[in-house]
Amino acid sequence: MAHGVCEMLWIRNVLKDLGYKLRQPMDLHCDNKAAIEIAHNPVQHDRTKHVEVDRHFIKENLDRKVIRFPFVNSEEQLADVLTKGVSRKIFDSSVDKLGMIDIYAPT
Repeated sequence: MAHGVCEMLWIRNVLKDLGYKLRQPMDLHCDNKAAIEIAHNPVQHDRTKHVEVDRHFIKENLDRKVIRFPFVNSEEQLADVLTKGVSRKIFDSSVDKLGMIDIYAPT
C-alpha cells in the first residue's frame, strides 16, 4: 500500500509541475478492510510490527487529505481482468467498466 501511495504522490507532483491542480484526494482502491482500518488507525498490533514506518507515512498522507482508500469488493476489482484468469462474464463486465472496445469488431 505504501508503494502505491508513493506512486500516487509522484503522479500528483508531475501533474502539479504541468500546471494541473488537484482539488480532491486521490483514490487508492483497496479490497482489504483490515489494511484500510490499519491505515486510518495505526495502533500497534502484534501482526503489524513490520510495517511501522509505512503505516505512519500512509497515515500522514491520509491526515493531509492527499489520498483516501475507498473499499472495493473483490468481485468489482478492475485490475483482476489484467492479472488473473477470470470467467467470460467477469471479463466482459470489466471491459465495459474500463470503456474498452474491440477495434477489430465490424462496425
